[in-house]
Amino acid sequence: MSDAVTAPPAHVTFAGMTLVSAADVAATTSVRDAIDALEAALRGGLDPERDAPRSRLTTAAGELLIMPSTLGAFAGVKLLSSTPENPARGLPLIQGAYLLFEGEDQRPAAVVDGIALTNLRTPATSALAVRHLTPDTATGPARLTVFGTGPQARAHVAAMAAVREIAEVTLVGRSPRRVDALAVEVAAAGLPVRTAAPGDPDAVAHADIVCCCTSATTPLFDGALVKDDAVVVAMGSHFPDARETDDALVARAAVVVESRASTLREAGDIVMPVAAGVLTPDRLVTLADVVTSRAHLPVQGPRLFKGTGMPWQDLVVAAEIFCRITGR
Repeated sequence: MSDAVTAPPAHVTFAGMTLVSAADVAATTSVRDAIDALEAALRGGLDPERDAPRSRLTTAAGELLIMPSTLGAFAGVKLLSSTPENPARGLPLIQGAYLLFEGEDQRPAAVVDGIALTNLRTPATSALAVRHLTPDTATGPARLTVFGTGPQARAHVAAMAAVREIAEVTLVGRSPRRVDALAVEVAAAGLPVRTAAPGDPDAVAHADIVCCCTSATTPLFDGALVKDDAVVVAMGSHFPDARETDDALVARAAVVVESRASTLREAGDIVMPVAAGVLTPDRLVTLADVVTSRAHLPVQGPRLFKGTGMPWQDLVVAAEIFCRITGR
């Protein structure tokens, strides 16, 4: 879980493109680098509302997802397959690659490992939100609770540690074996850690940061338990009929999203409370507006960041990786 990187490796090319492996990503670009790149893009005027929507194609085995974006001299597209039967085979649910284009001639510049890119840009986006949603009154190390035991849960622990000093990590998951295995990794990274069973109220009630990194389709906890000064990140769902948080939290919280359009199209954590009349779209605040200080959040009450993952995030982080590997 170290955030350190080593010297850039000699890069491999094919047909004029730089081939970027998962090892290359880990060796050159830390989660803090990715956080800073995303923040710089938003401060530089990138408007997530103009991003193209994610498109889906049903296949014989699952889905193919297509996520294009453009910014300045770069453009790119992430192609992902989602195969529900893969986890039972010991294979990743999501697999894919990112194709980066560069310059006035839009030449193919790089192919980036899609899993490594996703496992970097998603927690980096969450951490950028926590960096800006943490109340000014917050002092001292934070108590972090993470729901989930997969790659995103692991990566979110490291990402939160990049923006906040962590006093203790509480891990919550359905599989005791997987929770215990992740706890060993967290402890090896030097963070105090404990585990909790699903439904343990203390896991949420005592947390300063709660990260939901699961495939759950129904709420993981009672939103009334969340502290008034806590930050909750929900990133596991990007379907309008699935959610990790409940109406009780949404009703209390300042709600920050990547983009109003994408959120109201894909995010069940927001779509369902809107449909129920618990939340109105005018209450949604964008992360870009928070980062650039165009919006200010209420002093009282918890803060909820709902992320679904957007193409601009992949592009910004892929370009950062490419520039670091090529010495730009």
